[in-house]
Amino acid sequence: MSTRIPFLKGHGTENDFVIVPDPENAVDLPPAAVAALCDRRAGIGGDGLLHVVRSAAHPEAKGMAAEAEWFMDYRNGDGSIAEMCGNGVRVFARYLQRAGHVTEGDLAVATRGGVKTVHIAKDGDVTVGMGKAVLPEGDVTVSVGEHSWPARNVNMGNPHAVAFVDDLSHAGDLLSPPPFSPASAYPDGVNVEFVVDRGPGHVALRVHERGAGETRSCGTGACAVAVATARRDGADPTATGTPATYTVDVPGGTLVITERPDGEIEMTGPAVIVAEGEIDADWLDTATRA
Repeated sequence: MSTRIPFLKGHGTENDFVIVPDPENAVDLPPAAVAALCDRRAGIGGDGLLHVVRSAAHPEAKGMAAEAEWFMDYRNGDGSIAEMCGNGVRVFARYLQRAGHVTEGDLAVATRGGVKTVHIAKDGDVTVGMGKAVLPEGDVTVSVGEHSWPARNVNMGNPHAVAFVDDLSHAGDLLSPPPFSPASAYPDGVNVEFVVDRGPGHVALRVHERGAGETRSCGTGACAVAVATARRDGADPTATGTPATYTVDVPGGTLVITERPDGEIEMTGPAVIVAEGEIDADWLDTATRA
């Protein structure tokens, strides 16, 4: 390994990421290394890490290489592996554009949640095809302190529990994962969204992301919220043939979510690269072993 490892820092609606370009999958990034890099005081700081690898070079993505040249090997801030990250895909695409690997227009990105279609617009926004939502059956409840709410179980390639509340302050500090029941609904943990109405077709959320705590934004969470809100409002595009679009305010900005009649969900929002530099490999090795 070289003594210095390139990195960039980026964010999508203030959901921020350490980006490690590694086309040939040569950089070892065990969970402790990822956690060290994402540490906001002793590391670079981020909600998660985007490991940029060619699909053909990664064992989990080789099967998708014919469809997508690049694989988003996404890690949560604590080093754990996640299936998908909607804001992360937009920032991932922005990095590929900055590096000259892609230009404005359409591209495909491989993720653990499957191949995602991406469109980089001239105005700078990035739209991601997030796939279809799965709505598992069964009642779910989430709690904060002495308060509990029914939640909609929505899977966007990763699990979400969406609860509608009267005020976003009811979500508490979201430092710890909100308790949920039954435990069998989410055996590997869950992202929990607390949602309030802002107006017709307009909601706002706060979110506890599994493995990261409260974040300024969650792309898959915004999609899950839009689907849950549509069903609450009696809208199902697959049944009516009419798209459902919601503006979703997150603490870090605004996303626009559209569920199409074929069930596919599109998310549009900004993606920004703010800095680049080098990681000292000796520091990373020491931090990993600490």
